[in-house]
Amino acid sequence: MQQTTWINSPRQHQNLWQVIQSYWQLTKPRIIILLLITTAGSMWVASKGQIEPLLLLVTLVSGTFAAGAANTINCLYDRDIDSIMERTRQRPIPSGRVQPRDALLFAIALAFTAFALLSVFANLLSACLAMLGLLVYVVVYTHWLKRHSTQNIVIGGAAGAIPPLVGWAAVTGDLSWTAWVLFAIIFLWTPPHFWALAMMISEDYSQVGVPMLPVIVGNKSTSQQIFWYSLALIPVTLLPVYPLHAMGSVYLGLALLLGGVFIYKAWLLMQTPSDTQLARSLFKYSLLYMMLLFTGMVVDTVLLIPHLSVRIH
Repeated sequence: MQQTTWINSPRQHQNLWQVIQSYWQLTKPRIIILLLITTAGSMWVASKGQIEPLLLLVTLVSGTFAAGAANTINCLYDRDIDSIMERTRQRPIPSGRVQPRDALLFAIALAFTAFALLSVFANLLSACLAMLGLLVYVVVYTHWLKRHSTQNIVIGGAAGAIPPLVGWAAVTGDLSWTAWVLFAIIFLWTPPHFWALAMMISEDYSQVGVPMLPVIVGNKSTSQQIFWYSLALIPVTLLPVYPLHAMGSVYLGLALLLGGVFIYKAWLLMQTPSDTQLARSLFKYSLLYMMLLFTGMVVDTVLLIPHLSVRIH
């Protein structure tokens, strides 16, 4: 991999607000939002719409802290390549606005707080699952696979599929088949989602020696794998309807509609794999797809429960 000399520039913070902004950026908040949607959707389904507001709040805050800790460590570990790539060189660590030691302490504080909150207000299973997600992202994906395997996002993507398990465990104290299907949905969705992004910025990954799939096998083979993963994803999204009977006709219709558009966009990309605009379109739609799919679970649950109530203590 290309080597570079990484030197901290002088601190650029002029006030407390800028300090807060830098640490906020370390957590990659845009990534966390989607994780929170899947967590909340899972909790809603697990509770059949009768979720305790305090438990929901604590679980989402804990999820934010756990994901923020993982993303901060990712920024810390990747600071050498972040300083090279155009889109990442202004991140807090490579730009010198946050020192590596401070970032590490920040991540440890976030992780400890997340574990403590879930242990006290939810249960130990949800707390351990949150820490498992952090370890998979940091150790398996960031350290072990990202710079060494084209399957980095496939295996490491399991980290992003754990939040629904955390939400389900926080509500029920165990993990049902439905919870594992939610895990599988995100696990299968992650490669098409991320590889579409990788196709857009493959030159950046090539420059720093990260073996993302488009860099190693090219856009044509990558688009084919995106298509096959998309095809595999859709039947799995129908499992909550049958045989699990956890969802109804509203979710079924939405899952089929969203899945049909997903496959169509993946098919278009496979026909013209060199078109980065098609890759961009698929990437953006994949985000919308996941948000709408889990929103559909919530709506379906509401319609299945005639006398929906929220327990407030």
